[in-house]
Amino acid sequence: MSAAADTARRWVVGSDHGGLELKNLLAERLRAWGHAVEDVGTDSTASVDYPDYAAKVAQAVAAGLAELGLLVCGTGIGMSIKANRYKGVRAALCTTTYMARMARAHNDANVLCLGGRVLGAGQAEDILRTFSDGAFEGGRHARRIAKFDP
Repeated sequence: MSAAADTARRWVVGSDHGGLELKNLLAERLRAWGHAVEDVGTDSTASVDYPDYAAKVAQAVAAGLAELGLLVCGTGIGMSIKANRYKGVRAALCTTTYMARMARAHNDANVLCLGGRVLGAGQAEDILRTFSDGAFEGGRHARRIAKFDP
């Protein structure tokens, strides 16, 4: 587990066929860092519909079955749109470590969305580590986050 993290967390991960390879790599990284990981699919390169996997991850996070989620599709855009339709889910599409840090610190993001066709493995791992190690700052941000779910 990375040094800044206090404890292991429960993660749920999912992808479509376009994000399968990166999802599998990142799930292994999470396990190596000491996190518990549930993979809800896909497990094949056959074409599938990304909203189905985004829903599985978002539902698990919304229900409290996992603390954090990871979604990977070709760009991360579709996954983030679908996941954010669930109350209590704050999915963030991140392409830099700065975005990942701010997503956790200011937006209390609980689902990280990545693009398997737009990020290299090393960059994606750095983003995931930053997201995983991040923490919500609270304060003025808590008031704003409270306005997300009417």
